[in-house]
Amino acid sequence: MIVILPVSLMADDTAAMLRSSGGVLVNKNVAPASVALFPDDLIETQDKVAARIESSGSTADINPDTVLQFEGDELVLEHGSLSVNTSRGLKVRIGCITVTPVNLDWTHYDVADMNGKVTVSAMKNDVYIDSRSNTAQSAKDKAKQGAHFDRVTVRESEEKSRDEKCPAAPVKLSDRFAAKGAIMNSPWARGAGIIGIGVLTCWALCRSDEPISPSGP
Repeated sequence: MIVILPVSLMADDTAAMLRSSGGVLVNKNVAPASVALFPDDLIETQDKVAARIESSGSTADINPDTVLQFEGDELVLEHGSLSVNTSRGLKVRIGCITVTPVNLDWTHYDVADMNGKVTVSAMKNDVYIDSRSNTAQSAKDKAKQGAHFDRVTVRESEEKSRDEKCPAAPVKLSDRFAAKGAIMNSPWARGAGIIGIGVLTCWALCRSDEPISPSGP
């Protein structure tokens, strides 16, 4: 029970695994070949280095020279390119643009953000490109244009491009590695603490030869 409990706590927080052959940064720190990812983790691949995100029902192959943020069911691409395979509707957001599978069948699509232009290629099944305007618009104007006035569909084997209408929001670095004090709030630290408490409790309760409070000096 003592060993299983911290593992289960970490499993609740862990959303995916990042795998690479080296040269990848997670939250500005060099990542090992395999590392757990949590929401708000920032991933940066260097020149000639690729990586893969693996989660339940989805994988995302990150190409070299790419920066993105992991947000569980969404990847926020700052710049670069990646290839997504998903049966769970994994989305990619680039500034005001969001790429979403049309259905929950296995979908394979590529997204590239280069020089202010977003290019989406549907390799298997269709995807939507939703573009949100960064300017105010009245509800009346939106109603005239329809509920999805800014939505286009990229059919399987098609490729479409859109200008990036607004810059991506500043990334929020995960506090897991922000400072030395933050490590005490990490799942690993919590797990270690639980193990330590369990060991001390077992040591106290399992001493059959001596009572916990001796009657004599």
